[in-house]
Amino acid sequence: MNTGIEQHDIWESREPAMQEVLNAARIVATTEVTTLLLGESGSGKEQLARAIHAHSRRSQAPFVTVNCGALPPPLAESLLFGQSASAPALAAGSRQGYLDAAAGGTLFLDNVGALGPAAQSALLHFLDCGEIITAGGVQPLRVDVRVIAASHHDLARAVADGRFNSELYYQLQVVPLTVPPLRERPRDIAVLAEQFLAGIAVQHDATPVKLGRDTKRALASYPWPGNVRELRNLCERLTLLLPGRTVRVENLPMEFRAATPTRQRIVALPSSGLDLAALEKDLIAQALEHTGGNRSRAARLLGLTRDTLLYRLKKFSLA
Repeated sequence: MNTGIEQHDIWESREPAMQEVLNAARIVATTEVTTLLLGESGSGKEQLARAIHAHSRRSQAPFVTVNCGALPPPLAESLLFGQSASAPALAAGSRQGYLDAAAGGTLFLDNVGALGPAAQSALLHFLDCGEIITAGGVQPLRVDVRVIAASHHDLARAVADGRFNSELYYQLQVVPLTVPPLRERPRDIAVLAEQFLAGIAVQHDATPVKLGRDTKRALASYPWPGNVRELRNLCERLTLLLPGRTVRVENLPMEFRAATPTRQRIVALPSSGLDLAALEKDLIAQALEHTGGNRSRAARLLGLTRDTLLYRLKKFSLA
């Protein structure tokens, strides 16, 4: 599914953990190795897969995305590897599998842990020798496709529990890359948001939205359970509802306002206002009373130098 994430440049980050992942991805993009992308749902694994494909020698060939969790288990093999002419078609004229559709390019298998045992074995065979056998077919067919897989589940645990083929697991994770969740990348949030806002404004032919400083702080403080996908959806909502405006914290949904840190206040400002000079005079008088008239100690209590306190005493006729 296209979330719009892939429209933006992924190769820049202000966070060391993400920079490390991106540096490794740049190297991987120049090779043909099978890559396993790990990370929470919505963290940007498909975006990273698309970036790897776009910077590979296969960039002009197809990039085909398959959500393995959405494949009906009885049909998974046929959908992935296709059908022979003798097999009954899944739909009118439907015989080409996803691997064939990605010929020369990259096949991105999202949620790969959802594949059943038979599909896992067939995928392992393809990764071992580059050949597929279509449903109802006999002769193996060679297909030139690079595979990038992804999972938001712990595949190592699935292997230990017998739910995932151990050989396939090790074949997929020639180079494993773990994408950090957005909450661990606070310095990237405002940059990503501004990229999304610019792209979405063009998409909807709307005036771009701007983010106020307080809004950027609020976004950085929010835990982002939906990760990059949630950020993108928020940016689309803001663009549609507040075109051309500068977004303030009060314009954000309640969950963002609740996560915004509040400043610790020493004195609460009354709604009716106050006399600042009278307040300063009263605080100085309190400090002197508290220290028994010792001006040096009173100055320390107030965070002032002794000379500054003496000046204020004279100013307020307290000397």
